[in-house]
Amino acid sequence: MLSNGLIRTVLFGNYFYGICAVALSAEAALQQQYPLNSFVYYIIVFSATVVYYTHAYIAEPATHTTLNARSLWYRAHAKSVRISQVVLTLVLLVAGGYLLRQLWQPILAMHWQEWLLLLVFPLVAALYYGSVKPGAATNSLRKQGWVKPFVIGFSWAGPVTLYPLLFTDLSIGEHYQLTLVGFLLFIKNFMYITLLCIMFDIKDFAADHNQQLKTFVVELGLRKTIFYILIPLAAVGLGTFLLYASIRQFPVLRVLINTLPFLLLIIVAYSLHRRKNILYYLAIIDGLMLVKAICGIIGISLIK
Repeated sequence: MLSNGLIRTVLFGNYFYGICAVALSAEAALQQQYPLNSFVYYIIVFSATVVYYTHAYIAEPATHTTLNARSLWYRAHAKSVRISQVVLTLVLLVAGGYLLRQLWQPILAMHWQEWLLLLVFPLVAALYYGSVKPGAATNSLRKQGWVKPFVIGFSWAGPVTLYPLLFTDLSIGEHYQLTLVGFLLFIKNFMYITLLCIMFDIKDFAADHNQQLKTFVVELGLRKTIFYILIPLAAVGLGTFLLYASIRQFPVLRVLINTLPFLLLIIVAYSLHRRKNILYYLAIIDGLMLVKAICGIIGISLIK
C-alpha cells in the first residue's frame, strides 16, 4: 500500500515529469558536447516543471461527479498539493534569484535571437492552458485537438534541448548560436514527445469525443491512429536516426542503445489497441521520455 501510494504521488503529483525534464536536459547537453549544467539549474528545471503541470491541473474547474483517478487523487490530497506548490514555488524563486544574480550581466547582453529562444517556449506553454487563476481555466490551445500534441512537443523540446546550452554559454559570457546538430536534436525531441502526446490522447478518447475535441484518435479512430500515424512516424524517426548515425559513424553499441526508445515507442503504440488505465499512460508512456534520456546519456558518455 505504501509503495502504491508513493507511485501515485510521484505520477499524479507530476514529480515524474520533473525527473524526465532534468534527464532530457542532461542528455541534450551531453549529446551536443556541452558540460552538464549546475545543480541549481536542474533544481529550477525540476521545480518549474512540477509547478507548471500541477497548477495547470488544479486550474481545471472542479467537478464532483468525475470518476477520473487523477482528479479523485487531487481532491483527496488537496492540502498536500497546495503545500507542495508553495514549497516548490519558493524553491523556484530562490534558485531563480540565485541564478539571475550570477548571470544578470550576460542576460542583459543577449542578442534578440537568444531572447526569442528564451521566451517563445514559456509563452507557448502558457497559451496551451490559457489559465492563470486556479479553478478558472479558459479557452486555450489545449482545446485545439489537432494542434495540442504539437504544442506540447514544442513546449518540451525547446527547454530540454536548447536551454541547457543557452545557460551554459551565458555562464561563460558567450552568445549561444543554434547549430545543425542542436536543431536536429530539437526536431527529434519535438517529434518524439509529440508522438507520446498523441498516445496520451487515446486515454481521453471518450471525453474528447463528447466535447467534440478533434484529436487524431477522435477523427481517425483508434486503429488508424496507431497504424497510420504512431507506428509509421516512429519508424521514420528510427530510420532518420540510423541514417544520421551512419553519417556520423557512431559505434554499433551506441546505435543499438539509442534505437531502444524508438523500438519501445512502436511496441507501446501497438499495445494501445487494448484499454489501459491512467497509471499505464503516466508510468509507461511518459516513462519513454526517461528511457530515451537514459539511453542517450549512456550512449554518449560510456560508449566511445
